[in-house]
Amino acid sequence: MKKLAASDAKNRFGEMLDLARREPVHITKKGRNVAVVISTEEFERLSELEDELLAMKKQKTQ
Repeated sequence: MKKLAASDAKNRFGEMLDLARREPVHITKKGRNVAVVISTEEFERLSELEDELLAMKKQKTQ
């Protein structure tokens, strides 16, 4: 996972978006982790996994 300072992410926004399409980008501010930028495809994949997990948990409690 790549790391970028918030100021670099701001100044190189387009480059950061291109990078996020390939792998998650960790954004730091004053040395603290503040965000992760991911591609839309990765977000959708994670959302589907979350939905599946919630459905499994619901089914288990019934």
